[in-house]
Amino acid sequence: MSKRLGFLLSSLAIASSVMAQAAFMTCDSVAVFYPSHYDAKQHQPSPIFEREPVAVNALTASWPLRVDFSEKDGHHIATINVPDEVDFYGTGEVTGPLRRNGRTVELWNVDTPAYGVDGGSHLYQSHPWVMGLRRDGTAFGIIADNTWRQKITTNDHKVIFDSEGPAFRVIIIERDSPRALMQALVNLTGSMSLPPLWALGYHQCRHTYYPDGKVMEIADNLRQHRIPSDVIWMDIDYMDGYRIFTFDPDGFSNPNRLNDYLHQKNFKTVYMIDPGVKVEKGYFVDDQGTAGDYWVKDSKGQVFEGNVWPGACHFPDFTRPEVRMWWATLYKDFMAKGVDGVWNDMNEPAIFGQPENTMPYDNLHLGGDGVSSGPHLRFHNVYGLNMVRASRQGLLLANPGKRPFILSRSNFLGGHRYAATWTGDNLSAPEHMELSIPMSLTLGLSGQPFNGPDIGGFCENSNGELVAQWTAVGAYFPFVRNHNTKGTVSQEPWVFTPEVLNACRTAINRRYMLMPYIYTCFREASIDGMPVMRPLFMADAKDLSLRGEDRAFLLGGDLMIRPQWAAEVALPDGGSWKKLTLEEGTDRYQAELRQRPGSIIPLANLAQSTAEMRTDSLTLLVCVDNKGYAHGLLYEDDGDGFSYKNGQYRVTGIEAVKKNNQLRVSLRQKEGKMQSILRKLRIGYVSGGKVKYSSWQTGEEIVVSIK
Repeated sequence: MSKRLGFLLSSLAIASSVMAQAAFMTCDSVAVFYPSHYDAKQHQPSPIFEREPVAVNALTASWPLRVDFSEKDGHHIATINVPDEVDFYGTGEVTGPLRRNGRTVELWNVDTPAYGVDGGSHLYQSHPWVMGLRRDGTAFGIIADNTWRQKITTNDHKVIFDSEGPAFRVIIIERDSPRALMQALVNLTGSMSLPPLWALGYHQCRHTYYPDGKVMEIADNLRQHRIPSDVIWMDIDYMDGYRIFTFDPDGFSNPNRLNDYLHQKNFKTVYMIDPGVKVEKGYFVDDQGTAGDYWVKDSKGQVFEGNVWPGACHFPDFTRPEVRMWWATLYKDFMAKGVDGVWNDMNEPAIFGQPENTMPYDNLHLGGDGVSSGPHLRFHNVYGLNMVRASRQGLLLANPGKRPFILSRSNFLGGHRYAATWTGDNLSAPEHMELSIPMSLTLGLSGQPFNGPDIGGFCENSNGELVAQWTAVGAYFPFVRNHNTKGTVSQEPWVFTPEVLNACRTAINRRYMLMPYIYTCFREASIDGMPVMRPLFMADAKDLSLRGEDRAFLLGGDLMIRPQWAAEVALPDGGSWKKLTLEEGTDRYQAELRQRPGSIIPLANLAQSTAEMRTDSLTLLVCVDNKGYAHGLLYEDDGDGFSYKNGQYRVTGIEAVKKNNQLRVSLRQKEGKMQSILRKLRIGYVSGGKVKYSSWQTGEEIVVSIK
């Protein structure tokens, strides 16, 4: 029996010590360990899994993985003993380095503005997931199926989950590589839905653009300064007295007119919706929620009130299916005003003036649809997940022909099915710029591929140097948004020097040129869970020199990004990846790009928004391997809607063969019912740190000279 299978099934030698406390069952290469006093009502149905692990055939094997369950001082603890030398990753939204060995993370979602740069704090999200990567490149994952408050400690040979709730089960997945492990994870948790293409563009935001004339001015400046962009965001001040689902009668008196103005300039709009509902008779959301008895209760069964932006607020009990359905119905009229996307913030939930800025532990949630009632201590970490679950349902009801886009500050393992995320209220500081790379990489390795930081920093004053540096690397994150808070200096690219403006424009131009490649990476993430933004060790899981690299990263599988401020970084494949010098020039801020030998990256012609982008004219960056061969993929669909689920998409395979001084490049449709198109093509041959461009040709097969 293989060592890998042995890991999954555990060993007879240690089964007696484990089985005294736990029963375990296996399904394929997934082991599910149950403590002897497991109470399913306290944990199931699990919010993590779209497909519940099915238990079959309890077997034995020789590999000594060991899972021990214990109880101490009212805490239930699961200890997973790992005898191999292992590098640990994952653990969700955390600060600190990419490699998680010797770290303790607390899983308790909390509003943490200007959080510190070192590990150990608890932030806005909880992901009870650990990835282990052995010296030989094989990988395993551990899930604590537990929403209660807990801690994860990753020592060199132990992973410990320490929970304040009842005894919980542990799921262990074993695979031959980190890539296969990510695929196995989403096989259980479900994959991210394909987002609308516009959500992958550049986003401009501030707390707050007010009034609507300021929003129009921002849109005009983005177009005037030729900064490609797709989305402008509305923070809480668009509301009437911070009442959700309303518009300020003075500053935003005609949201349809504003949204029409932005749509005419090819902008989409995203508006904030918080969970706190202002306590006020006559306010339609509060009236409906009170009439339906939809609010979270305190320990005595009375409706709980807590202060947020509007003052005293009620909070929907999103554990209840009828509450989620009611919440979903609120979006129809709101979206009909031309709103394109929704931002669910403050959904830890954050409450002013309370211990840890949230609800009391003993507040009551009633559950339903198989979920038993319980205290806030159980449901706190999934409050945000349940909220975005309901919001996504609402957007689909309001616009059934459009793909929903929701951004959420709070979430939980499995919540990638409902919303994208960002790394919260970071600080305008170089340390936070550097920190944003391992934070985003870790979120990707924790099953959340669509994520990114507030570029430029949210809290305190930024400056031109920082905005230029951060944009130059942030343009390659999955989610790209410049955002800062009120009371600080403006940080849009044009408010600083011409040098800063040009640097930001160049970086964002490059993202839009790369959009066909980026969209193809998102399609891959929606199918098999591969992060869009990946650590370098994904290029070679056996290369130990890449294990701790968290300054440089991969965008997809074929493009490496090194920030200019990271002078010395580990390089995959012994440094054989080729430098890219793109034709629009460079400056002292731009990230260094390297392309994997054997790959082809499709580029679009520059456009000012994804609505203008076309793929009937492409530049193909060809980087052949040492055998003179390269290949790539291009995914295309309508960019929105769901016709792709019925086959209305196109996957094009691209191959290149170098022979003597000629390069033959061919395109063939591999998948999808979308009609093939005749394209104008040119080749960018990558060699020796330079890109040599051919002239434009039309056809599915072209030959160019590469002397």
